[in-house]
Amino acid sequence: MAFIDTGKGKLHYQLEGNDTAPVLVLSNSLGTTLDMWLPQMPVLLDHFRVLRYDTRGHGQSEVTPGPYSIMQLGGDVISLLDHLKIDRAHFCGLSMGGMTGIWLGIHAANRIDRLVLCNTSAAIGVPELWNTRIAKIRQDGIDSIVVDVLSRWFTPDFLAHAPAQVERVKSMLKSSPMEGYVANCAAVRDMDQRAELQKIAAPTLVIGGKHDKATPPEHGELIARSIPGARYVELNAAHLSNWEIAQGFTSQVLDFLLNKKPAGN
Repeated sequence: MAFIDTGKGKLHYQLEGNDTAPVLVLSNSLGTTLDMWLPQMPVLLDHFRVLRYDTRGHGQSEVTPGPYSIMQLGGDVISLLDHLKIDRAHFCGLSMGGMTGIWLGIHAANRIDRLVLCNTSAAIGVPELWNTRIAKIRQDGIDSIVVDVLSRWFTPDFLAHAPAQVERVKSMLKSSPMEGYVANCAAVRDMDQRAELQKIAAPTLVIGGKHDKATPPEHGELIARSIPGARYVELNAAHLSNWEIAQGFTSQVLDFLLNKKPAGN
């Protein structure tokens, strides 16, 4: 286990792979940990030095006082890169991790090579929705939202036929620190990056899920339309597309990061 102290909280991270390979940063969704990328790791490690981390308030990273902001989460990535003496890296984030990626693409363009934004949004939900979720968790705990969250993360078919994978993800959600979870809910609640999307200059792939109820396809389509030269791909999945369509997801990310032409081009 490796940790850094940013001066504003300790972050848990894992850096794996060939020291000479390009660095790829992977950023987790709300309610998961760096283990959310396990389906992709064997393939990605053949090509990249992979840096995973537990977003502030998640996993083994410190639960600092909230509320958090997307700017704060983006700053944590910069602190990690600085600590590890990594000048530039590819970045792939899903859901809240993708929101962090948007912030980095806008505000830290000199640190990002290629950007993958998965099942994410530049602005999501009304404040009342997030405030209701925060209040429910404070009153009844994380367990009270598990069934509802899983129903948005996965399609009914995947929930019924992939119990081992669902259980792995469910355990990450159930073990989320309550205060860290609600502090990150506030970061998502308060975020609206739509007006600055066109500032992103990094080559960008946007991945959406056909059945995603949390960040519907139109959210990804808007991001892709707004970022110059961005490409949009839609998978037959719900929110956690990297688990539900693991092989297809990994192939899309890998081909983009290796700058391969998409099929049919």
